[in-house]
Amino acid sequence: MTTTEEAPPRVEHREADDPQGWQFNSSLVLTMVLLLVVAVQGPIRRALSAPVMQSWMTVFVAVIVQALPFLVLGVLLSAIIAVFVPPAFFARALPRRPALAVPVAGMAGVVLPGCECASVPVAGALVRRGVTPAAALAFLLSAPAINPIVLTATAVAFPRNPEMVLARFTASLLVACMMGWLWQRLGRTDWLRPPAHPSSDGLSKGAAFWGSVRHDVMHAGGFLVVGAMGAATLKAVVPASWLHAAADNPVVSILALAILAVLLSICSEADAFVVASLSQFSLTARLAFLVVGPMIDLKLFAMQTATFGRGFALRFAPATFALAVLMSVLVGAVLL
Repeated sequence: MTTTEEAPPRVEHREADDPQGWQFNSSLVLTMVLLLVVAVQGPIRRALSAPVMQSWMTVFVAVIVQALPFLVLGVLLSAIIAVFVPPAFFARALPRRPALAVPVAGMAGVVLPGCECASVPVAGALVRRGVTPAAALAFLLSAPAINPIVLTATAVAFPRNPEMVLARFTASLLVACMMGWLWQRLGRTDWLRPPAHPSSDGLSKGAAFWGSVRHDVMHAGGFLVVGAMGAATLKAVVPASWLHAAADNPVVSILALAILAVLLSICSEADAFVVASLSQFSLTARLAFLVVGPMIDLKLFAMQTATFGRGFALRFAPATFALAVLMSVLVGAVLL
């Protein structure tokens, strides 16, 4: 008879079984980090003390501090509306005739605060509950542009130009209504994909509320930081001669700020503070920034694609951009 020798059991070394080794590794990493900080603190201090960085930090902090209270208030009110106001309320409140429902839905943005991040899912819920798409799209465009939080922030950002509030309200409402009527006239049902149910379905009111707050804070807050960095960079890094050259040409200045609004994708509760710092541009050019941004930017295009389909976004976004720029020019010529 032959016997087989059993292999000795393998001993797995874990960090928990070797606390001294784990502490040694942690101490080594911490020591290396501290040495790195000490080594680079001189260059970092010299870089931050440069006049360009001083100017950059001043503009960045000023934009963030001014915009943050309005952003927080807008996010809280948006979450309350999205969670506690049933979508059926809007369906009952709107006229049955689409031609009349469009301006009523557009004006509803005046009393329903919310950023553009919240307007897309709300518009999707309206369509899902039977509201005519033309009215839902008018609300989608107007709510983040003419609500009281945004208009108040605009008044604070432009204390010497109170006419900017009226100009923003008028141009934004006109664009929202005209895009609603345009969709009613030319839109086709196969261009608009029925929106899916939101992820908050089945959650309690409290869970849905805080989920909406977290979502909007992460998205809107992140884009606010990016927008503040962009404004600070334009003020501090881009040569003043370039900015003045663009600002001196009326057509170039309007198109430049309209395109900048699309690229920066700033939350509507904070965009006025960002564009107010670009004082070398005309009021009409800055109005184009304020009208275009809440209606079409990179994040909105992505959200509209996810909610209503790619075919819708590819048609709706360029038309909205062109009409927003046109209305900004016309309203600016009259009011500014």
